[in-house]
Amino acid sequence: MHFQYTSFILSVVIASTPLLLAAAGELVAERAGVLNLGVEGMMLVGAITAFAVAVTTGSSTLGILAGVAAGVLTSLIFAVLTLSFLSNQVATGLALTIFGTGFSALIGKAYVGMVVARLPQIHIPGLSDIPFFGPVFFGQDILVYLSFALVGGIYWFLFRTHAGLVLRAVGDSHDAAHAIGFPVIRIRYLAVMFGGAMAGLAGAYMAIAYNTSWSEGMTAGRGWIALALVVFATWRPFWLVVGAYLFGSIMYLSLYIQGFGVHIPSQFISALPYASTVVVLVAISRDRKRIRLNAPASLGKTFHAAG
Repeated sequence: MHFQYTSFILSVVIASTPLLLAAAGELVAERAGVLNLGVEGMMLVGAITAFAVAVTTGSSTLGILAGVAAGVLTSLIFAVLTLSFLSNQVATGLALTIFGTGFSALIGKAYVGMVVARLPQIHIPGLSDIPFFGPVFFGQDILVYLSFALVGGIYWFLFRTHAGLVLRAVGDSHDAAHAIGFPVIRIRYLAVMFGGAMAGLAGAYMAIAYNTSWSEGMTAGRGWIALALVVFATWRPFWLVVGAYLFGSIMYLSLYIQGFGVHIPSQFISALPYASTVVVLVAISRDRKRIRLNAPASLGKTFHAAG
């Protein structure tokens, strides 16, 4: 029983980490007033790029860096279209997801059946050997710890620095921010690129740490869940951790229930994380006061500087 609990927690951590990484990047982009629905596409581009580079070079580190770079480059497509050419953010984000899905499927055909070495876990002598707590807290891979550090860093940046205050001002009222001299477009470009980097990192985690072989559409809708997590957290960084681990638990809980002899249709298990996402969002939408207080007022709105 003790082993089963440890195994379950470890599975939840692995399932939650890409959700947390992708959602953290999207939170920063949305705080700047940009709604990028292309998270799923950026994750897939990052995943296939990381996998291809890791297979070719034999280096997980290079694979991860390549995945991040691919996420940034993919996000620039969205940024140029929406921020420079003023296209609709929702439509462009959906197109980006379609592009990422098709691109990863096309490139991934050459890598079907190949395997990469799983991202190594960090072993801390003495601490990692503690029953239950050792493997859970001191036996994870580097990206698990990085995900927590990034959430803390994002909170510090947004609420404890002048640059973070400026970014939130741009998201709350881009016209007012522009009127007092802040470079709205430049700030939004940087925010979108950061979101792309995090989505690419999440995709790289899926390809190198979560799975070790390529499969088409391996993100399986996690980009959409990451988008929902930002709303669940009401644009507050630390609540992303709660949401990511909540949905990560749901992903694995049904499988463990089956292991205890409770028969659940496989179709219901596959749909459970996404159905839960809808239920949670409906429940949150009832608290309109909290959403109004925390949602960036200029979210999804096109900015055009006159003159």
